[in-house]
Formats: sequence, C-alpha cells, structure tokens
Amino acid sequence: MPPPRNPAGMATTANTMGAVNRITREMANIQTSGDLSLAAACRDTDVRKMRALIIGPPETPYEFGFYEFEIHFPKAYPIEPPTVTCITTNGGKCRFNPNIYAQGKVCLSILGTWRGEEGEQWSSAQGLESVLLSIQSLMSSNPYENEPGFERFKLEDKDATAYAQKIRHESLRIAVITRLEQILGIDARKSEDPETPPVPDTTCGSADVFIENDVATPATEPSVYEYDAESSYRALDLTPWDPFPDLLKRRFLWYYDAYIATIDKASKEQKDGKAFALTRFEDLHNGMAGTYQYLNLRARLDRIRRSLASECDAWKLAGAKQVRDSTQLATQLAFQFKQLSYKWNESTYAGCRLEISLPDPSNPFVWHLTLFGEPSTNLDGGVFNLSFAVPPNFPEAWPRVYIDTPMYHHRISASTGTLCYFPVKEDEIGSHLEGIVKAIEDKDPRFDPRIMVNPDASALYWGGDEKRKVYYRKVRRSAQDSMGC
Repeated sequence: MPPPRNPAGMATTANTMGAVNRITREMANIQTSGDLSLAAACRDTDVRKMRALIIGPPETPYEFGFYEFEIHFPKAYPIEPPTVTCITTNGGKCRFNPNIYAQGKVCLSILGTWRGEEGEQWSSAQGLESVLLSIQSLMSSNPYENEPGFERFKLEDKDATAYAQKIRHESLRIAVITRLEQILGIDARKSEDPETPPVPDTTCGSADVFIENDVATPATEPSVYEYDAESSYRALDLTPWDPFPDLLKRRFLWYYDAYIATIDKASKEQKDGKAFALTRFEDLHNGMAGTYQYLNLRARLDRIRRSLASECDAWKLAGAKQVRDSTQLATQLAFQFKQLSYKWNESTYAGCRLEISLPDPSNPFVWHLTLFGEPSTNLDGGVFNLSFAVPPNFPEAWPRVYIDTPMYHHRISASTGTLCYFPVKEDEIGSHLEGIVKAIEDKDPRFDPRIMVNPDASALYWGGDEKRKVYYRKVRRSAQDSMGC
C-alpha cells in the first residue's frame, strides 16, 4: 500500500529540488565566469555541501593566498542564507581578519552572522557569487579597519601596519606554503641536507595541519517523502576530498616570483625572530600569534618549486606505463598528436608557426613545442623551445608548460619559466596549444594583476609609454638571443 500523502513533505521536496537547481546554476556560473580569484566545487553526492576558494587580491596582505571555505546550503535556500566556514585557519590557531575567526566563523551581515545596516541582510536575490565577493572584500589592504570601532585607523597608523605585516607573513606561510606542502606531501620539518638539522616552524604554534572538517554521523531515519542527501553523504562517502590541488599548483607556479618579491621586501622590514604584535581586538584563542621567519619561508617556497618541477618526470614514467597498458588516455593522446602535428607542422596556423614533436615517439605524454616568432612583431625571428607535459589524469589536471628558451614576457615567470595561459576547452589538448600561442602573442592585452606572472616585466608594460618601450626592447632582445645573436 502506498504511503499516505503528506502535503508538507511534498512541499519540502519541492523546495529542496529548487535549492539544488539554484545551487547548481550558481556554481556553474562561478566556474565559467572567468573570475580568476574565485572557484567552487562540490561532490556529486550532495551539491548542498560545497568547497569554495578565494585567491587573495593583489596589493593586499592576502595577495595570491589560497583561502578555502566550506559552504553548507540549507534546504530552504535561497530563502535562507548558506552557512560559511573558513578552513584556512592553521588548525584553528590563526585569525586572518577581524571578520574571519580562527575557529572558522565568517562574520557578515548577509550571512546573518553579524548585525548590519538596513538593506545589508540576506535576500533571495543574493547567491553564491555575492557571498564570495563579500568575503573577498574583507581582504583589503587595511584589514585593521574591519574591526568595529577601529574604522578610523588608516594603514599608516602603527597598529594597522603591524596587523597587515603579520597577515602578509601568515598568508604566505599558511595559505600558500603549508597548503602546497600538504598537497605535495612535503614535511617542512625535515631538511633535505642530512647534515643540517630540521628547522622548526615557530611562527604560530605547532606544525601546520590541513584540517578536513568531515565527521562521520549516522544516517537519519529515511523519509518516504524526501531523500536526505546530507546524512547519506556523511554515512557512505567519508573519503578525503580536495577539489583544488591542480589549480593551486598552477597558481603557485604563476605567482612564485610575486611570493619571492614579497618575501625579499618584507624581510627588510621585519627581522626573523621578531614576535607578532597582538592587536587590541585579538586574544590568545582568537588572534594570530607567532614570529617572523622569512628566511625559512623562502627556503620552503624553493623546495615546493623544485618538487613541482620534478612532477613532470613522474608524469613521464606514469605515461609510459599507460602506453604499455594501452589505456584509453594513452591511445587518445597518440591519436591527437598525429592530428595536431599535421595541423601545426604542415601549415601556418593562427598567425604563427608552431611545430610539435615527441622526444620519445612511444610516449605521447611528453611533447616538445617549437614556437617561431610571428613576423613583424617584437618576437619576429625568435625560436623558442617549450616543454609540454600531460598529466596521467588529464583532463582532471592541466598539462604543465615550461618555456625552456628564456623569453622576456609579462605572462611568463622569470624564475619557473611557467606560462600563464587559458584554453577555451580544458579537456582538449588542441585548445591548450591554441591557448599557449594566444598568451605568448598577447595581441589583446588587458590589465589584470592575476595574469601578470613576471612582476618586473609587468611593471614596465603597464608603467607608461616610456617604460613600455623598454619592455618591448627586452622582448626583442630575448627573440634575438633565442637565435644565438
């Protein structure tokens, strides 16, 4: 016999399905918006539990830091706001903002976690993007003034400056370095030199740990009217989940030069071993204690860079195994190489000549690219060699591109040789090649600090007419040097 009808239960189901559809649309909008500072992902088992990433804005103490949040959407969404918890807190030991607590609480009027002026409360017209942008707005150049009662303090004030300085240090240490070490399995306490004792990280308590907040909970009594996805998800799918490793690796390589420049400048202002200043609105349980250790941070940054460079060697070996096992990906890559080599090698395509080859004809996971500078441009006559390594889990992860021939360019890292580029279709190798050429030619430049991975070149390019002339001279010189001139 069918269960009795329950109008209330049916309404709840309708509301839940409406919430799921709304959340799915909003997440898709974030993923396709082109905003390089925001990302969002969820498991297939429950779209109402989401992981979001905010990359710290340029020219702030949070610059290019990776701040992650867990977002839970209620069944009544968008009538009710989501619950947002910051998980980039150094295990609950660091408060990165007056409105982002060490325990993960995010104080915002639109979330109902802070009193606000009339009109600042949550409304169903708001959504995921407005929540993330509101949080990002807290990450300003002067976060000190976010504390109620301290709005009058300017960045030039001693206390505000000290607060920004320690956030800058901890953003590098926790939101960049520790996060990448966790992804790569690097133990920061161990030295690579057996004769050198390990360097303790004394900046903010004990060793860093990336916290997963998933806690197993038993499933609730099943309802005939509604599937309780959240309880089922927690009971059945408790495997660790991290949606952003590849994105963070790419961004680290993009911003490596900026991280080094920040450390070089800040280390002149703050001596290693100096204790952080505790502000008047912080305490031991909800603050940011520690000491400056920029020398240690610089060494850890370099270790991460070298670890990422060695990943390509591991990809090569993993790819060779896939070839031996005749996997679908290996077969597809071999076929795509044949197609693309004809497209690029046999004709001038997209306004410039690109030749592609396989250093090992049997391994389509490692490609060699030769880019010939387009005539009548600043790269005219240049011959540039590039390495193109395809990860064994493509397209989940992007290929890694390194410019082997030095090229002066605001979108190429001087330290890592990494190119900042964007494919139109992430799951197509041909689209990646087109994105590489388009980024190097850079025919339609736009001012966006998030894609300027060479700080020195960017300062010249966007520094006015006279400085841009210097930039172009250096680009032409790199083209000439590539030919052995």
